[in-house]
Amino acid sequence: MESNKITGAELTAKALKKQGVDVVFGIVGIPVVEVAEAIISEGIKFVGFRNEQSLSYAASAYGYLTGRPGVCLVVSGPGVVHALAGVINAQVNCWPLLLIGGSIDTYQEGMGAFQELDQVTLCRANSKYSTRPPSISQIPNILDKAIRISIYGRPGPVYVDLPANYIQGSINLDSITLPERAPDPPKSLADPIQINNAIGLIVNAKRPLVIIGKGAAYSRAEIEIKEFIEKTNIPFLPTPMGKGVLSDHHHLCVSAARSKALADADVILLLGARLNWILHFGLPPKFNKDVKIIQIDILPEEHFNNSRINIALLGHLPLVISQLIDSLPKSFKYSSTSDYFISLKQKINSNIKITNEKFHDDNIPMSYYRAFYEIKRKLPKNDIIFVSEGANTMDIARSIFDVQEPRCRLDAGTMATMGVGMGYAMAAKLCCPNKRVVAIVGDSAFGFSAMEIETAVRANLPLLIMIINNNGIYHGLDSKTFDETPINNLPSTALLPDVRYDLIADATGGKGYFVKTPQELSNALDESLKDDDRCIVINVMIQPGGKKKLEFAWMETTKPKL
Repeated sequence: MESNKITGAELTAKALKKQGVDVVFGIVGIPVVEVAEAIISEGIKFVGFRNEQSLSYAASAYGYLTGRPGVCLVVSGPGVVHALAGVINAQVNCWPLLLIGGSIDTYQEGMGAFQELDQVTLCRANSKYSTRPPSISQIPNILDKAIRISIYGRPGPVYVDLPANYIQGSINLDSITLPERAPDPPKSLADPIQINNAIGLIVNAKRPLVIIGKGAAYSRAEIEIKEFIEKTNIPFLPTPMGKGVLSDHHHLCVSAARSKALADADVILLLGARLNWILHFGLPPKFNKDVKIIQIDILPEEHFNNSRINIALLGHLPLVISQLIDSLPKSFKYSSTSDYFISLKQKINSNIKITNEKFHDDNIPMSYYRAFYEIKRKLPKNDIIFVSEGANTMDIARSIFDVQEPRCRLDAGTMATMGVGMGYAMAAKLCCPNKRVVAIVGDSAFGFSAMEIETAVRANLPLLIMIINNNGIYHGLDSKTFDETPINNLPSTALLPDVRYDLIADATGGKGYFVKTPQELSNALDESLKDDDRCIVINVMIQPGGKKKLEFAWMETTKPKL
């Protein structure tokens, strides 16, 4: 090719490099191989996955952790379809993501081309922006626009379509000007009148509560929130991924009295969280029927999404918190001797005592609590990123493992997506190479993305993965019961007993452990924590649970009366 010519693949790679992209998650094939090779030639790390769902989950988590879109590259047709799982996950969680999909030659549209699919239309309903550049020369400008849309306002996913003839075609390099890195989003303040209204509610509250969501973590509001909490002395409750914005060990954290805090509060300040299913829609009986709710959010429409919001503070969360701090009466401080405060502390102590008793169950197989106790006492207190997925595994682990730093807990999130664990863990290690990434996942959840162990080993991303294995989804069967049950009568939740997931690590160059007792688990952890250069899987056998009726406490609320 002439020296002044550049292919669409090379132009795409140069545009991504100019935008500051340092990692691309992908799976190659027709027609995107050339794009991936050009990306590598530009010095961008390309992590080749085994499944598009996993790579799109990784990109969504990377966007959450960095504040810039995680980028994924997939083939046409089925590749885009599979990656749509991560696009929707990013949309619901409000995380920035850029999906680039190869597509058919433009002149073959409507002719039944290889993997032909109208991908722009497919992605449009589940993204902030979905488009195809009008020409090869416009690829850099479209990527720049897509990235801006992804991070501006409420973050979310975007899709850019690259036809094969764009990828392989070429233009004169001299005719192209690459846009500079898209600047970070503008930051706005809330209406001062609404700030004053919010202060009026806060200072007159008898039982105030602050709820910290993952939006607070994403916006990096930890400094401002800490100042506000310590200046006001108001107790706070983190949502599952809001944990760590302020340390779980903070004396004003009331996670261990969650139900009581929600039910008793008369004024709630909602920081970067939505009144969705995770917070029971803000409705009784989980919430006080007369509670007043102040919500800070970047999206105007969110404030009107739920009739429970009394005061809407629209703006960039750290700035709006600073406005509240500046507007507080200088002498205001919520009393630690109030009946509400004392009752919360009593409930915390009571619930912690109950949990501690569960830690010392010596039955074999282990309970969730016994296994988690062994893990908790061995793990370092700091520089840990927890990844958690699975039903009981994730729910129970949330209340056991303390998080000390912001953006150090990743879980199934608002979409409650299973299969995110391996992708999230690799994204976390790429973002924070000096932290220990610990994935605590259920056996069913791990099965969604188990072969990504090979990806982690190949990409030299050492992870510590602990599979809490109860032989099933929610509940499993022990070997004897499984063998004695006719196959047509097996519960739909049952998986094969004692599956050796740990051997996948051994087979791919990592290290696997199969443990059944607390001592075996303790020994495996001792060895694993000395080995920070390999991908390690500890397969932890726990009580299967048997043929129990499935109950979901988080869904047993706010049922409408017909």
